Amino acid sequence: MDMRTLVGANFARLRKERGLTQEQIEERSGFSQWYISSLERGRRNPTVITLYELANALGVRVVDLLAETGGGMDVGPQAADESIGSAKSAPKGR
Repeated sequence: MDMRTLVGANFARLRKERGLTQEQIEERSGFSQWYISSLERGRRNPTVITLYELANALGVRVVDLLAETGGGMDVGPQAADESIGSAKSAPKGR
């Protein structure tokens, strides 16, 4: 799954679980309702700072916006550890 789609789906799900509207998030975060709508549709590529501010507006951790809940691409810390481990064991070529 594309990271923009993942973040957007997680943001929309978490917002709805908390009973918040896009307009309420706009008031809390300062990001426009248009931006939030685009984010939820996977059309935005938010910066780390934007993710932090939006997570605060929702009352969640940034990692909650990045968490994968189903199949597809693994973005968790274990995946990073496995990636690092395979890079260490890979033969070095020139």
